[in-house]
Amino acid sequence: MKPHDFNQIIDRHNTGSVKWDFLDRYLQLNQTDLLPMWISDFDFQCPEEIQQALHTRVNHGIFGYSERDDNYYQAAIDWFSKRHQLTLSRDWFTSIEGVIPGLALLLQMLSKPGEGVVVQGPYYGSFAKIITMNDRVIIENPLLESPEGYQIDYGHLEQVLEQHRPPLLLLCNPHNPTGRCWNHDELTRLLTLCKKYGATVISDEIWADLILPGKTFTSVLHLGNEWHSNVIAATSASKTFGLSSLRISNFLIPDPGLRRAFIDRLNAHGLDVFNSLSMTAATAAYQHGSLWFDELQNHLAENRRWLEQAIAHTLPWCQMTKAEGTYLAWLDCRALGLDDDALQLALLQKAKIAVSMGRNFGDRGKGFIRINLGCPRQYLEKVITGLIQLTP
Repeated sequence: MKPHDFNQIIDRHNTGSVKWDFLDRYLQLNQTDLLPMWISDFDFQCPEEIQQALHTRVNHGIFGYSERDDNYYQAAIDWFSKRHQLTLSRDWFTSIEGVIPGLALLLQMLSKPGEGVVVQGPYYGSFAKIITMNDRVIIENPLLESPEGYQIDYGHLEQVLEQHRPPLLLLCNPHNPTGRCWNHDELTRLLTLCKKYGATVISDEIWADLILPGKTFTSVLHLGNEWHSNVIAATSASKTFGLSSLRISNFLIPDPGLRRAFIDRLNAHGLDVFNSLSMTAATAAYQHGSLWFDELQNHLAENRRWLEQAIAHTLPWCQMTKAEGTYLAWLDCRALGLDDDALQLALLQKAKIAVSMGRNFGDRGKGFIRINLGCPRQYLEKVITGLIQLTP
């Protein structure tokens, strides 16, 4: 099979794309001349093997009630075994249409209104949404900036755990938006503190596959049985293969009591039927997507290298955060001396790009912007051309 052309420009307009067709609704923008670099999905076609599997399923023509079959489970188990040397038990799998809905249900299950949930800022905006809209309280454990990438502030974490006794910590690993991948020692130290103070760790690991060359992903499930009563890991093929709208995710729950309680909650909400096309896509992705994904990783790594070099050569006011994973670039624009409103206005009117503003990731994101690297190189060239217009 010929190599995939990740630099091919594919027109995504008029496909119901949130990124390309709904800037006005989601970002309250009326401009039509903007390059959308904000939402984290790919501007590439997914692997041909997934497309073929979907065509075959659609051609069958019957779409009755569907359930996960043996192939669905085994494909995921084999993928994590080969890619991450992580042994998963089929018994651990629970499934729901999307990671964020699953996190919200777990939040409802494991905490009470008014209780706190720990997040590590700058934090994914949807974490804040599900916490506050479910009448829980955000307890922020801000990450520490360093030249080697963001670090966990364990002293502060212990303070908030001891003071507030929150029942939950939402971990993001690899971390969105900073790109940090928490290693074995960091996770062990975090889990030790959470267990000491009675907080369950729910680890959003949707970015697990998207690791930079030479880096390693460590799941909370890598750490061994002693932690299994205190951890839940959320996974999906959606980020890895560009399947965001074919929603299905797996929550891996080793503890039988937690798992049974979550399954009961899914049933209580009528979430006991699965989309046949979503399962077909996820299964085909894990079974047949390796070669495509290896090529993708090379493209994403080269995009990151190119953007970092271009910023260093042309944008003295911008610093690109050192990352180990994701396909996101977290850019420090604080040297411009602009508040976030002025920064966004400059990006829209001068640079002509729509980005994810850092303030949407909490106070620790102010002065930053997030750029999506999952695109053809030509888009990044336009980003640099635009950002040059902001140079004082």
